[in-house]
Amino acid sequence: MKLIQRIGYYLGGFSIGLVILAFFLNGKKTSCSYGPDARVLKNINSKKIIFSDHVSSLLINKTIDSSEIHTILKKGDINFSKSNTRQEPCGIYLVEGDLNEKEIALTVENCDSIATIRNFEVK
Repeated sequence: MKLIQRIGYYLGGFSIGLVILAFFLNGKKTSCSYGPDARVLKNINSKKIIFSDHVSSLLINKTIDSSEIHTILKKGDINFSKSNTRQEPCGIYLVEGDLNEKEIALTVENCDSIATIRNFEVK
């Protein structure tokens, strides 16, 4: 078998495999969250999010918006050096992010079934 035929068979099988993968993965909510930041943020976003009294008062006074908080929770970065991840029963994480040219820091208490936003800070 010539080299050109081998390449043709390889590309044919490869393209059939890509079509099959596209068919099976189409419409599925698959993600590749391999880094520590992405795994923690995915874990927090998969739970029910509750606001503390302090953050609720800021929401009521319209100092902040809940969409800002959700944006930071989706696109922010975890500062592990300032977080207490091993605290029992719930780990405390500091989520930092930029929104509207402001640096925002959220303190999140991540428990088994709920995540509580403890503090909201604009730096």
